[in-house]
Amino acid sequence: MLQSRQSLQITNRPIHKSKGALLQFQDSLPQLPVPTLEKTAKQYVKSLHPLLSAEQYLASKAAVEDFIKPGGVGRALQARLLARRDNPEIQNWLNDWWNETAYLGNREPVVPYTSYFCSYRDDHLVGNPAKRAAAITFAALEFQGLVDSSSLEPELTKGQPLCMAGYKWLYNATRMPARPSDIPVKFKADEHKHIIVVRKNQFFLIPHTLDGKQLSAVELERQFNRVYQLASTQAQAQVPAVGALTSANRDTWADTRGLLHSHSHPTNKEALRVIESASFLVCLDEAAPVKLESRARQYWHGDGANRWYDKPVQFIVNENGTAGFMGEHCMVDGTLALQLNEYINARILSGLEFDAAGGRLDMPVPRRVQFEVTGQVQVQIARAVAEFHSVMTRHNLAVLAYKGYGRALVKKLQCSPDAYVQMLIQLAYFKMHGKIVPTYESASTRRFQLGRTETCRSVLDESVACAAASMGKGVDRHLFGLRKVLRPDKEIPVSSEFFNGYGWAQAVDDGFGVAYMINENWLNFNIVSKGPDCDRMRYYLREAAEEMHYLLKETIAPEVKL
Repeated sequence: MLQSRQSLQITNRPIHKSKGALLQFQDSLPQLPVPTLEKTAKQYVKSLHPLLSAEQYLASKAAVEDFIKPGGVGRALQARLLARRDNPEIQNWLNDWWNETAYLGNREPVVPYTSYFCSYRDDHLVGNPAKRAAAITFAALEFQGLVDSSSLEPELTKGQPLCMAGYKWLYNATRMPARPSDIPVKFKADEHKHIIVVRKNQFFLIPHTLDGKQLSAVELERQFNRVYQLASTQAQAQVPAVGALTSANRDTWADTRGLLHSHSHPTNKEALRVIESASFLVCLDEAAPVKLESRARQYWHGDGANRWYDKPVQFIVNENGTAGFMGEHCMVDGTLALQLNEYINARILSGLEFDAAGGRLDMPVPRRVQFEVTGQVQVQIARAVAEFHSVMTRHNLAVLAYKGYGRALVKKLQCSPDAYVQMLIQLAYFKMHGKIVPTYESASTRRFQLGRTETCRSVLDESVACAAASMGKGVDRHLFGLRKVLRPDKEIPVSSEFFNGYGWAQAVDDGFGVAYMINENWLNFNIVSKGPDCDRMRYYLREAAEEMHYLLKETIAPEVKL
């Protein structure tokens, strides 16, 4: 949750009030460190030990020692990396490289490979999709006001401020498809005061501010009801599913967007402009998911058409009023999206007023956003739809909502909740396959300027890598940096009581993507893979949770009765 202004007094960092609350500590944040070669080599070799045979381990250890020896290749690369770190024009030696390689230069479709989602728990507005869409939108616009005015309070961890620079990419932003790499584009919020609503593959523009005043919840509800009515007047079969193009391979989408944009008719240029510059999207889906797995799939990918996957923020509201969030990852990490979605749900539960007799009645009708689709573009739409369904049918998903215990009991077991669940996942996989495999978990490095993530290698003889990674001293990003200076000539677990699901795809085709939430009295696991084993993994996660509790319950100190 957001920190109070009073809590900011416990840090001793300089405050720059001229930048507003949001960025007041930004200039005083330390730079991301470059670990020593010896430290990284030691951690890397240690992480290999439980995964390799004795022969493989010795060979790898010898290769590492050769790499870091005096006069070795590693020394020269380290010198170049340190020079980059010390360049006063570069705030973060890793940032541009990582954004390019991990996201913008990645040519795979955004969905399912770099998108992520959260599923909202039902609230008192479920069952009324227009009202729930209005409440979500109203709260999201309030949060945008805090970000745009730089009045959002900085987040703190153990009294130290975190980098808040990424928040600007939540709103009025898009991932623009381009060759050879996509381009993140941020539009001026004061020049683009509108949202885009998608219903039955049709796009509608709704100004969210009229005469300098944000639309109220009841005004937004009226506008959403108008969209439902307008969208029903045109047969869906007659509407080209232009949104499906954003689900394609990034090179393919870049080429097709070029066709749309270069069309002689100005309609397409304007359509692309208003969608890409919108504050965010609200997708009014025809599905009515009830089960957790069905909800997860709806927010993770949907039908592949009633979306614009380039946008960093999309809210999905279903026909039955269930709702969730979908994010695009290239410039926004999960911790930022968590704050946005926590704010929205807390704001709704605090009580949003829907005064049926109030609000403006002379609002402009939502404007239909039209595309002129040529035969060539229609072929690409059909291809994108087919490829989307081909990709998603190869992915399996299962959800485990484990109600046996949660964070409260794990702490009584004298364990770190995150470390506990990491060991639980490894135990489940071992039960399932009889072996241990490499495990990847993201840790936040936002305590540094422009910090994003580092890798936790949680399969270790001793599990100390997570703390090291969080301090900016992990292994993977350092090795990545050394590779980037080689010349040719020589996510923090996301947890919220407001969510009943959260997830993303697997990192490798033959692995699992296991997203977990550690809530006060329950654990949630979202399991994704390209194989058929998600249900088995769910079974073993439950079994591992029971077994670990049984083994550790004797460590709970008895309560002292007075």
